[in-house]
Amino acid sequence: METVKRKTKYNRKLPLLIEKGENGWYVVECPLFSGCYTQGKTIDEAIANIREVIELILEEKDAQKILRNYNPQEISLHTITM
Repeated sequence: METVKRKTKYNRKLPLLIEKGENGWYVVECPLFSGCYTQGKTIDEAIANIREVIELILEEKDAQKILRNYNPQEISLHTITM
């Protein structure tokens, strides 16, 4: 009998940073988890890829605890020129 692993739905909005590299690929990172990044040829592909990475990370108890305790009131992104 084959075991089917169900994905847990956390119903949480997570921050993502997406940057288009010089090579034209999009790099996406979820700063909530250390080392949580990937890339894709399009933004949609990059977001689909980061979902997979986050699902893998959330198999760890420590990551689940981080997610449970994550409840920001506001998120913003700012840039400065140096």
